[in-house]
Amino acid sequence: MKFGAQLSVRGFSAPARRWWVAAGCAALLGVAAALPPMGQGQDFGLRNLQGKVLDGKEAPINGAIVYLENSRNNDIKTFISGDDGSYRFAALSDDTDYTLWAAYKGRKSPTKTVSSFDTRKLVIMDLHIK
Repeated sequence: MKFGAQLSVRGFSAPARRWWVAAGCAALLGVAAALPPMGQGQDFGLRNLQGKVLDGKEAPINGAIVYLENSRNNDIKTFISGDDGSYRFAALSDDTDYTLWAAYKGRKSPTKTVSSFDTRKLVIMDLHIK
């Protein structure tokens, strides 16, 4: 019995060691393939807010100024509504409350609140100016 030439320190032959190394690499590749790709499919706690500014007859208002106030620092962002009355605020923190309203030709919509407890990643809110 000449085991010394065929056995390693751990008791496995060279072909067996290669098999275990290959099996370990395959297992690691399988785990890596199951993870989400870096930078894709991750929302990082952000959400989007969009909607339309409408008049009393549900017609879109072009050129209304939409205000979005951050409750943490009172910072205000604005957006001018498009031809179809649409507005959009992107990449908003989902752990912050926001107050939203619109103004047009001296008239103002009622304020609406986007709550940090609202878990939607896309919040749609229409604003009405009468």
